[in-house]
Amino acid sequence: MSVTAESAPAVPIVEAPPAPPRRRFRWKWSHAVAYVILVPGALLFAAPLVWLISASFQPVGDLFSYPPHWIPENTTLEGYKAFFGHGSTASARANAPDGVGRWFLNSTFVTVATTACQVFFNALAAYVFAKRKFPGRDVIFVAFLATMMVPANVTLIPNYLVIKHIPFAGGNDWFGIGGHGLLDSYYGLILPNAVAAFGIFFLRQYMMSIPDELLDSARIDGASEWKIFWKIIVPLSRPALAAMAIFTFTYVWEDFLWPLIIISSPDHYTAPLGLALFVTKNRTSWDMLLAGSVIATIPMIIVFLVFQRHLIKGLTVGAVKG
Repeated sequence: MSVTAESAPAVPIVEAPPAPPRRRFRWKWSHAVAYVILVPGALLFAAPLVWLISASFQPVGDLFSYPPHWIPENTTLEGYKAFFGHGSTASARANAPDGVGRWFLNSTFVTVATTACQVFFNALAAYVFAKRKFPGRDVIFVAFLATMMVPANVTLIPNYLVIKHIPFAGGNDWFGIGGHGLLDSYYGLILPNAVAAFGIFFLRQYMMSIPDELLDSARIDGASEWKIFWKIIVPLSRPALAAMAIFTFTYVWEDFLWPLIIISSPDHYTAPLGLALFVTKNRTSWDMLLAGSVIATIPMIIVFLVFQRHLIKGLTVGAVKG
């Protein structure tokens, strides 16, 4: 049986739906007010960083000129060369400190280790406070929040004593006496910042927005609490975890006071502690100090640029429902 063109059924022609009209941008007076406020504010906050970068490429004689030179007139790399011990003059090479590369390696190790500890332990504690029920949960959480109201400088001496008198560390006996404990060590830099009350609070508020039905269905399927945490909670909390990681990385990388208190060996100096060596009582090596400050700022800028999408998402989550 053959089908001719006359007997073939007609195929209906379906027209494509019309393209949605483009949304026109309507300028409002509120936009003008926002730009008038935000643009000068952005320039004001960016000016110190811009001047720092510009000054690091200027000779020492041009640093204190007035008005300041935002664009270097006599560009030079002498500050960077002197910072790494390759200055063009004998005095610059003599004033260059030893172990510059070790400073940044120490800062990288301490910062990465502390950030990893905070992301892991804060997430575990936040999951317990947000999704697990046990007697005294709210009381313990309020006690955590109360620690955020204590200034960090008040806890310096207690933390120092705890780190010094840890048993069986640094020559200490059962009672934590006889040695130096974890002073002048990487452990002394990492352990006091391994957990943070703010990070627990931040992640707990985020995890409370995850539906409990999703976790209950996983329990019905036989998933353990660890599997629920690792396979469900962690992936869904990725924006908040990234935001907290950026905060922790920035804080630990630029921390100066705690390493100054417990570190005495130059082999354990971090970058902020090492840069302080350029500031002396009678003379400050401004060219090397500015060059080192620019180099010390680069890791924080890179981390922010890489994770800024997660940071913005983590900060704005929950602002819009629907």
